[in-house]
Amino acid sequence: MNSLSVAAVVLGSASGTALVGLLLHARLQSHLDPDSKEVIKLVMGLIGTMSALILGLLIGSANNSYNTQRNELQSVSANIVLLDRLLASYGTETKGARDELRSAVKGAHDRIWSRGGPRPANVDSAIKFIEQLQGLTPKTETGKILHRRTMEVAAGILQTRLLMAEQAEDALPKPFLAVLIFWIGALFLGFGLFTRWNGTVIAALLLGAISFSGAIFLIIELSMPFEGIMRLSDAPLRHALAQIGG
Repeated sequence: MNSLSVAAVVLGSASGTALVGLLLHARLQSHLDPDSKEVIKLVMGLIGTMSALILGLLIGSANNSYNTQRNELQSVSANIVLLDRLLASYGTETKGARDELRSAVKGAHDRIWSRGGPRPANVDSAIKFIEQLQGLTPKTETGKILHRRTMEVAAGILQTRLLMAEQAEDALPKPFLAVLIFWIGALFLGFGLFTRWNGTVIAALLLGAISFSGAIFLIIELSMPFEGIMRLSDAPLRHALAQIGG
């Protein structure tokens, strides 16, 4: 879902329905008696309240999701460095596992931050890495402690990585978005019905349409943290790559 395209659709829908309302204003004067205006205002108030409530909830939810993904990325990156340090402390026999760890992290980075957008997660390299860890046979008590701690950290990284992949696909549902766009269009149609055509009114309606489309843009961008203009920075993972495998 392209955030700029959807925002443009919202802007066009709001502006178009407002224009239709302005054109109908002169033709429907006989229908706009005081009682009719009161009913229309009540309906517009209901739609406006629902739209504002839903937009507020969606922005809050999308922002929380974005921050959660950012925190999880930082946590995974820190745990990757910790895992590499544990393997280094274990001994020289973990050289192959450390190389496999670096390869897996590099592959994950290239898939997520590729030019064509994130590609589906591939856990084969992670599973292979964990199998390598399971094949280690510690001979001392310290080695057993390090091995157990290493397995815990590796399993935690894999679990968080899978969770991030699932969360990244939980974008704004299209039927929900369609209903929200319909509400916005109906609201702007009502705005146009009660006003006459002049430059000030057009500017105000256009500003309102831009505001609504901007809110939708933010919701979609925040709900897809690894895509679009506001995609998460790869700095934490790059810093981790610079510190492991040495």
